[in-house]
Amino acid sequence: MDPIIFTIPGTNISLHWYGVIMAVGIILAGLVAEWGVRQRGENGDYIWELLIWAVPFGIVGARLWYVANDILGGGRYYLDNPLQILNLPQGGLHFYGAVLFGALGGLIYVKKKQLDFRIFLDAAAPALLIGQALVRPANFINQELYGQPTTLPWGIRIEEAHRIMPWKNMYQFPYDTTLFHPTFAYEMLWNFLAAGILLWIALEFKKRVKPASIFAGWLVLEGIGREIIEFFRPDQPRIPGTDISYSRVVAGLMVLAGIIWLLYKYEIIKIPFLKQGPDEYHLSPGAESGKDE
Repeated sequence: MDPIIFTIPGTNISLHWYGVIMAVGIILAGLVAEWGVRQRGENGDYIWELLIWAVPFGIVGARLWYVANDILGGGRYYLDNPLQILNLPQGGLHFYGAVLFGALGGLIYVKKKQLDFRIFLDAAAPALLIGQALVRPANFINQELYGQPTTLPWGIRIEEAHRIMPWKNMYQFPYDTTLFHPTFAYEMLWNFLAAGILLWIALEFKKRVKPASIFAGWLVLEGIGREIIEFFRPDQPRIPGTDISYSRVVAGLMVLAGIIWLLYKYEIIKIPFLKQGPDEYHLSPGAESGKDE
């Protein structure tokens, strides 16, 4: 399947499937987050205003993280061709950068509106997983984010132009008989499962779940999933001299941070220099008066 839907005649301007699928994923994730915000008693319309800040920040962050990841892994392409950092149609975005910078953009908006950021973190947690999962079919179209060769029946074929070393030798690894792990599909399935777990916890234990705990659960589940999937991702830049990718390090830190936060929030452990926040969300005046229900 051609990654390009169409190109405007006489120009280099093209519409890519990746961009279309990403836009659909962002919209659907926004709907899930809006529902989550309303479930917590706040005005769900705030999500769409927040996205105006979060999405541009997220795109910039996703690109910068991808470039930094490549350089730290020993890549020279962006050092030798710095203008290519701006070439987004070429591809190369990283989810962690999107989340980090997107959260920064969202935080700026929330502070301006004097809203409770914890509401949006908890509402966004399952939405992030669902949105990320919905975008993964674009990786199949682009023939990227695949794993090592496999004999499993759900393996996929990868054309020579999209293969990485050492599997570019088509005589040794023929197209018709060489299948690769569809790691994007593994991540897609894990994300839907993780989102389902978080949504179930949020609804089943609504009165016992403390603010920002669902987001802490996202840190744990997202981190565990990435740790597992990274075993099947030979394309990820490694820390020089090791077989550990930078993404695995970040994923491990996410799991650790999420666990510590949950233990602290539910007073299983104490951290002297941290102050417990209120166990209820702070709602905006309009939400509290019932105008936005």
